[in-house]
Amino acid sequence: MSSRAFVPIIVVCVAVLLAAMSMFTVSESQLAIRTEFSAIVGSDYAPGLHYKWPWDQVMKFDGRILSQSYTGETFLTNDNRGLIVDFYVKWRITNPARFWEAAGGAEDKAADRLAAIVKDGLKGVVAERTLPQIVTADRAAVTSDMFTQAKRNIESFGVELIDVRVQRIDLPDEVSTRVYEQMKQNFQKSANLKRAEGLSESQRIRSTAEREQTEIVANAERDALRVQGEADAEAAQTYAKAYSKDPEFYAFWRSLQAYDRSLGKGGDLLVVTPDGEFFKYLKDPEKKK
Repeated sequence: MSSRAFVPIIVVCVAVLLAAMSMFTVSESQLAIRTEFSAIVGSDYAPGLHYKWPWDQVMKFDGRILSQSYTGETFLTNDNRGLIVDFYVKWRITNPARFWEAAGGAEDKAADRLAAIVKDGLKGVVAERTLPQIVTADRAAVTSDMFTQAKRNIESFGVELIDVRVQRIDLPDEVSTRVYEQMKQNFQKSANLKRAEGLSESQRIRSTAEREQTEIVANAERDALRVQGEADAEAAQTYAKAYSKDPEFYAFWRSLQAYDRSLGKGGDLLVVTPDGEFFKYLKDPEKKK
């Protein structure tokens, strides 16, 4: 093949190469910028095929939500207690041109700067609270105070802060021991207070019950004595009426009752005068008819 035959082939290859260098694609999950001699000449590219000059540079960034976790970060509370905090940050690139200018297009560098801003915000939030307030507070409340400020601070990076969440709050071993002992003492004081209040209430209830018992027994005894007195008075009145109607029969009836109570009991010993009134009806039952 002659040298003239290579010329069209070389021209075609150069044309294909220039065409390939003049086109680029952007996927749906990407953001892209185009620079010409380090100057940004294009940034708002929709997904699809685009054209450029062969000497232009195209840089692509992930347009999805990115997540970064940070573990073992130490913060000091208002009462100088150390806290070990694990948290994560969710963010995404909203302005690729500004992101490229601020972070040089490196996601790791942007994530580090974003983490520094979030850490400063968390440090301020933790420093405003004591350890019991941090432990008992809702984790969303801890991050909500700094979220708005951190979101404003990173807008200059061309990045949107989506979410900041605290995953775990832990204490160093020596702090955990002190906190446990303090909580134990507080619970012990609370238990002693409850026991004292219960004992006082028990004594009050017992004294009230004893007073009511005394009043009930006294009222019952008073009513019993009154009823007994009324019964004795009624019985005496009945006996008086019976005696006034037939004194002799009344005396005879009373003697029979005395005999029934006194005689005919095994082992009883009765010592009386034979001519006494007790044997009046036993000696001569017909005498008084």
